Amino acid sequence: MATFIIIGGVVLIILLIVGVIVSSNSERAVVEQRLAQYLDDDKQSLDREAQNSVLTEWVSKRVEKTSFGDRIARDLARADLKFKAGEYFILIIVCILIGGLVIWFLGNQHWASAVMGAIGGAFAPGIYVRRQQKQRLQKFNDQLSDMLNLMVNGLRAGYSTMQAMEAVSKELPSPINDEFRRVVQEMQIGIPMETALENLLRRIPSDDLDFVVTAINVQREVGGNLSEILDTISFTIRERVRIKGEVRVLTAQVRTSGSVLSLIPFFLVLILWFLNPEYIMAVTKGGPIITAAIICVVLGLIFTGYFIMMKIADIEV
Repeated sequence: MATFIIIGGVVLIILLIVGVIVSSNSERAVVEQRLAQYLDDDKQSLDREAQNSVLTEWVSKRVEKTSFGDRIARDLARADLKFKAGEYFILIIVCILIGGLVIWFLGNQHWASAVMGAIGGAFAPGIYVRRQQKQRLQKFNDQLSDMLNLMVNGLRAGYSTMQAMEAVSKELPSPINDEFRRVVQEMQIGIPMETALENLLRRIPSDDLDFVVTAINVQREVGGNLSEILDTISFTIRERVRIKGEVRVLTAQVRTSGSVLSLIPFFLVLILWFLNPEYIMAVTKGGPIITAAIICVVLGLIFTGYFIMMKIADIEV
């Protein structure tokens, strides 16, 4: 029985790897899909459906029609992951199955081990996506002052706003060049600049970028010297980035301590479960109500302590 489970897990992993490879090779289709999402182009939507694989077509049609599918597509676009909503949903299901089977096999083949593995597999893709979003947003904010300096120099040299954005898309590294390349592409196919910048702000939820977009839109409405406005904003953003870096260094110990102290109980329970499951199951002898109360109190104390420590370290600049 265990042999068949291991073989099934290996087959699922192989299918997952094949799906990731196929998805990575269809980057052009993914870009067109996300453009169609914001532009509401019916023709591009039909082309996108024709390019979907047979495996994900059925899932994509049902997931993308829901608010859950829209949220997944938005999160994947913010993390710059080359997955469609249907593929991501299938990835979650595969992670649940693999996590449940692996932990069940390692955890003395107990049903509680399968449940813990399935829960971990269900949360793993979301944790990875949020981590990628945070890292990409941080890189974007760090590059924003350089982008503004390049735009200011281009405007002073006689470039239009669109030409300055095109220079940003060619000269600066990822991720800021990818996002401004998308903005230029949207404007080239007839989308107003205000709409293209709103789409950029939707993909990159940055407060600093909001300042820049607001300044550009206001200047287009009332006029003024855009280069001087962006130069002032660039200095403000550069100082904010410097201060945020100092704050991150000063609060690193608090954030690390909060994360480590909050994870220690979970890892301790897992280790004890694999070493001596009867010791952990002794908590259930008092009945389901007492067991649930104990779990709720323990989790409440852990998460309360974590959020308090994170709140202490969260200094707004």
